[in-house]
Amino acid sequence: MPTLSTRELTIRFGGHVAVDAISADFECGTLTAIVGPNGAGKTTYFNLISGQLAASAGRVLLDGEDLTALPAPARSRKGLGRAFQLTNLFPGLSVIENLRLTIQARAGLGGNLWSIWSSHRALIDEAGQILERIALSHRRDALASSLPHGDQRKLEVGMLLAMRPRVFLFDEPTAGMSVDEVPVILDLIRQIRADRANTVLLVEHKMDVVRELSDRIIVLHNGQLVADGEPAEVIASPIVQQAYLGLAPEAAA
Repeated sequence: MPTLSTRELTIRFGGHVAVDAISADFECGTLTAIVGPNGAGKTTYFNLISGQLAASAGRVLLDGEDLTALPAPARSRKGLGRAFQLTNLFPGLSVIENLRLTIQARAGLGGNLWSIWSSHRALIDEAGQILERIALSHRRDALASSLPHGDQRKLEVGMLLAMRPRVFLFDEPTAGMSVDEVPVILDLIRQIRADRANTVLLVEHKMDVVRELSDRIIVLHNGQLVADGEPAEVIASPIVQQAYLGLAPEAAA
């Protein structure tokens, strides 16, 4: 059974069909890149999977369980983890507090943040380990709002790790990052992909990133799935190169 499936997933805005009956299966231990031109429906498809948008038709299944009627928070608790195109942090909290709050929510702990943490050493240790993984130990007490963009992206990935999802949804994780900042994010995604218990979906415009990381590429255009296969096969397709990826044929050679 696939970890994640969409069945005829569709959303309409008035007379415009933004995502048009997309059916796809995503297997455990794989990274699927979702590509296409601006306006193709990639982020909207992610929003339908994660529950930020309600589908007009179709279904979203996780391990065979129908999640279509569930809102985003409930889907997150079921194991769908989403990193957004724009950072989604608690700006008035420190780096470590962002991680602690995420871990607290995952563990189902209520009440006062600080009184709870004093009696949960294992959770405190987990937050510290995630800080090391995302290379932000030196900024643990800095406000999230004070971090440069690249560090904010790293913190968001850290919060995603703290949720321990089974499915990771990355929407342009390197957007707005400098050349020096990108490798840390890519290394984190590689680590997540290396755990064969995880399923990763990635929306990304940078084709060198897509080539390196993906096991499979799905191409969307005008809300429809127009290509699906191994990276070399999909990138080599003339219709994809010219119409959907904006590449000249020789650029994908």
